Amino acid sequence: MSRNRFPLHSAILIALLAGSGAFAVHARAQSSQDSAQNSQDSQDPLTRQLPDKERFKQQKELKQELKGPYRKWLDEDVRWIITDQEKKAFLSLSNDEERDAFIEQFWRRRNPNPDSPENEYREEHYRRIAYANEHFAAGKPGWMTDRGMIYIKYGKPDSTDSHPSGGTYERPMDEGGGETSTYPFEDWHYRFIEGIGENVDIEFVDTCMCGDYHMTIDRSEKDALLHVPGAGETLYEQMGMAKKADRFRGGLEDLGPGPGSAGNQGKEFDRLELYAKLEAPPIIKFKDMDLAEFLTSHKVLNGPFFPFDVRTDFVKVTDDTVLVPITVQIKNRDITFDTKGGVARGVVSIIGRISTITDRVVQSFEDTVEVPEPAELLPQTLNNASLYWKAFPLRPGLYRVDIAIKDVNNPDHVGIWAQAIEVPRYDDDRLAASSLILADKMERVPSKDIGAGSFIIGNTYVRPRVTTNPAMPATFHRNQNLNFWMQVYNLGLDEKSKHNNATIDYQILNAATNKPILDTQEASEKLGASSDQLTLEKTLPLAGLEPGKYIVKISVDDDVTRQQIAESAPFTVEQ
Repeated sequence: MSRNRFPLHSAILIALLAGSGAFAVHARAQSSQDSAQNSQDSQDPLTRQLPDKERFKQQKELKQELKGPYRKWLDEDVRWIITDQEKKAFLSLSNDEERDAFIEQFWRRRNPNPDSPENEYREEHYRRIAYANEHFAAGKPGWMTDRGMIYIKYGKPDSTDSHPSGGTYERPMDEGGGETSTYPFEDWHYRFIEGIGENVDIEFVDTCMCGDYHMTIDRSEKDALLHVPGAGETLYEQMGMAKKADRFRGGLEDLGPGPGSAGNQGKEFDRLELYAKLEAPPIIKFKDMDLAEFLTSHKVLNGPFFPFDVRTDFVKVTDDTVLVPITVQIKNRDITFDTKGGVARGVVSIIGRISTITDRVVQSFEDTVEVPEPAELLPQTLNNASLYWKAFPLRPGLYRVDIAIKDVNNPDHVGIWAQAIEVPRYDDDRLAASSLILADKMERVPSKDIGAGSFIIGNTYVRPRVTTNPAMPATFHRNQNLNFWMQVYNLGLDEKSKHNNATIDYQILNAATNKPILDTQEASEKLGASSDQLTLEKTLPLAGLEPGKYIVKISVDDDVTRQQIAESAPFTVEQ
C-alpha cells in the first residue's frame, strides 16, 4: 500500500469522531501534500535549487573525487588549453565514466585527423609539456612558467633572440635608442598564430635573475638601469632633448623618447589586446565534429547540397613564404534564415584545412558567418552574397585545400569543396607577379589596421569578386568601379643608378575581338624608383563601357633584366 494513501478504516473513524467537514479538510491537505511531493519528485535534479548545506557537501565531495588523475588532468595536463566552458562542464560531471567520455571528446575535438588511430594533437601536446619541463624549469615545473605556457599552447617559435646573461644592450630606435644594461631576456617570434595573427612577438624577462622568465608587455622592464638616475639614457636624453624622469608618467611602458619611438603610445592597446589573446586558451580548430568528418571521410551528403564558391590567391611575403588568401562566397538565397523579433538571421559554420600531398595538416580554420537582415527586406537581399576571408602563410609547394560549410538552421544542408593548389616559388632572379585580383572594393587602411583584418593585404583593403569557376569572368555593373590589384617582384636595379627601369602596360581588351578598348603605360620609377617590388593599384569607372565581356591585361617589360611578364583576368559588364 502507498504511504500517501489514506486508509479506509481511519477515514470512517475520523468521520465518526469529527464529522464529514473535518474529513474533507484533511483530505484536501493530504491531496495538496501529494501534489507537492509529485512536483518535487518530477523536477529535474540538475536544475532544482539545492539547500546550501547539501550544495556545500556536493562541492566538497567533488573536490575530493578530483584529487586523483582527473584533478591532475584538469589542473596540469590541460591547464593552458581548456576553455572556461569546458572546465565548467567537466566540473559538473558526477562520475568517472562521464569524465572519461569527456576527456575522449576533448581530445577528439582538437584532432586534425579524426579518422586517424593516433591523436596527433594530444601526442604533440604531451611532447610540449615534456619539453617545457626539461628546458624551462625554474624552482617549479617548466609547464608552470610563462615560457612553458606559451610553448605548450603554440609550439616552438619561428625565431628566438636570447640574452641569457643580460648585459650591454643597444636599444632599437622604436625603444628610444641608446645603450643600457639589461636583465636576462628572450624575444620569441611567431610568423603566424591561429586566432591571434601574423608576426607575433613575445618578450620574456628574468628580473629575479633566477631563471624564471615572465611574459611582459612592457619592453622597458628588461632595462636593469631603468631606475638608476643618469644611467641607460636614450639618444634624446643623452642629447639633452628629453629627461629620464619624464618616462615615469603613467602609460603601459616606461620607454624613453628617441628617433623611432613616436608611435609607442598609440600601440599600447594593441599590446594589451595581444597579451589578452596569448593568455586565453588556443582556439579549438575542430569544434563541429560532424562537419569535420566531411573533410576527412568525404562521406555522402544526406540532404541537399549547400553550394558555395572559393577563390585562392598568392602574394609573396619572403623568399620562402607566400601569403595565400582564401575567399569563400555564399549566396544569401542558399542560406536558411530564422526570423525572430523582426530580424531574419542566417548562420553558416565553416571549417577547412590545408594539407600536404602526404596528408599532413599544415593549416586549419573554423569560423561562423552570421548574416542578419531585416525581415521585411529579406526578399530583396536574396541576390546578395556573404564573403569569408582567411589568409595563410605557406611555403612554396603542392597542397590540398578542403572546405566544408553547414547551414546551422538546416543541419542537413552541407557543402564541401576540395582542390589542389600549387603555391608558386618566387626566385630572386626571375621577374614574377602575384595574383591579379579584380575587386569590387579597394581602399587604403589606417596604419593601425595594416596587416590585420579580413581582405587586408599590406596597407590596402582588397575585396575580390568571386566566381563559380576561376576561369569564368567576374561580373560588374556599369554604375560600379573595376578595381584591380597586383604586385610585381624581382625588378632589376641598374648597377649605377640603383633604380629600376620597367614599363607597365595596362590594357582593357574586348574579349570577342581581343582589341584594346583602353591602353595606357606607366614607368616603374614613378611607383618606387629604388625598389625591386611594386604594388599596382588601379580603379576604372565602368560607366563608359558598353555591356559585354572584357579582359584586364597587365604587362611588365623590365629593361634592366630584359624579362617580360603578363597577367590577365576576364570580367563582364552588365547594365
